[in-house]
Amino acid sequence: MLIHHLLFHVVSVLASGVPRPTPTPVSTVPNPAPQSPVSASGVNLLLGYAKWGSLTACGASALVSGGTIAVGHHSNRPDFADKGKRALLWSLGGAGVTALAIPTLNTIFNAVH
Repeated sequence: MLIHHLLFHVVSVLASGVPRPTPTPVSTVPNPAPQSPVSASGVNLLLGYAKWGSLTACGASALVSGGTIAVGHHSNRPDFADKGKRALLWSLGGAGVTALAIPTLNTIFNAVH
């Protein structure tokens, strides 16, 4: 019912031929160049620490999970070896995500500066 009333109103307004007010031109919105709110060297240093720290953590977890697999197989604990295999896959996946994030972040931050 509401749609019927709205449609009737739109048709009657369009058919009446009442002149519509012309929109006033708006001034152009300024588009300033992006500027870093902090010094670029501090941001780059922080990103560098985060990138290398995450790669180091992925490498260390891959080494530890490899040791877990070895201990699990040699000590007759198959669940321990399975946990090591899952940890190895997750550490390799984390290294892959980090490896993709590094050039992405470099591209974004180099485009801003």
